[in-house]
Amino acid sequence: MPELPEVETVRLGLADRVIGRIIIAEMHDTEKGFPNAPVDVKNFLLGATITGVRRRAKVLMIDLSTGYSLIVHLKMTGQLVFVSPDDRFGAGHPNDSLINTLPDKSTRVTLSFKDGAALYFNDQRKFGWMKLIPTAEIPSLSFMQKVGPEPLDASFTKEAFKERFTRRKKTSIKAALLDQSVVAGIGNIYADEALWGAKVHPTRKVETITEQEFTDLYNEVRAVMSLAIEKGGSSNHTYVNAEGKKGSYMDFARAFRREGLPCPRCGTIIEKIRVAGRGTHICPHCQVL
Repeated sequence: MPELPEVETVRLGLADRVIGRIIIAEMHDTEKGFPNAPVDVKNFLLGATITGVRRRAKVLMIDLSTGYSLIVHLKMTGQLVFVSPDDRFGAGHPNDSLINTLPDKSTRVTLSFKDGAALYFNDQRKFGWMKLIPTAEIPSLSFMQKVGPEPLDASFTKEAFKERFTRRKKTSIKAALLDQSVVAGIGNIYADEALWGAKVHPTRKVETITEQEFTDLYNEVRAVMSLAIEKGGSSNHTYVNAEGKKGSYMDFARAFRREGLPCPRCGTIIEKIRVAGRGTHICPHCQVL
């Protein structure tokens, strides 16, 4: 599953290319990937101008001039490919869609624009979807009601960060970090990286984390996520940005996928253990219980 930096990379690339374009046609292969009533497509999608591309946690929102939005979840293998008469860009999980003639066998949805360009939603495993709903209803969606704050939001303070964990006192700190209702968008890679940076062992219960450790963890989460967005996400997810380039964050990883290699801080060999059902990378010297 992509994490926040990967989805933000997709958002940035699409925003540069689709805002202002007018949708004139839509095609899809199954209702699962495009579960929308034909009358809504006719009234609120066709003829609409794309006015914005937003992200909340790991979900994309393509806003339309009709007061509706396309909610897009890429899931495990989703990819959005933009093609114009003189340009071609892919954003998401790379596959042959970057070089094949589109649509191809993995294309689930095609949006055609007035100027001859098109946006293809490709998904080899068919888990992703694209839903058309009134923009005003987005905050009321069950997912939006449950998901926690954005870790990079300017209003999200270290005090608010600590407070989000108070109801998970008996939970391991890694499990709490992975809980999207606590903080949005943190997945396995960036949880490991932040915990290593804060020198906190991932199995420790939330109630044992000190005030200073929460401050350090807050700072590390924000630093790691910011760097990952800057580097285009992690190629561990086989993600590519809008230029078709893999994210380079893994070149800067300090703990994740470095088992058997020396800790860049103390030289102790990084170990891989299992926490919260996920493979977890730690330095046994820096991150003591």
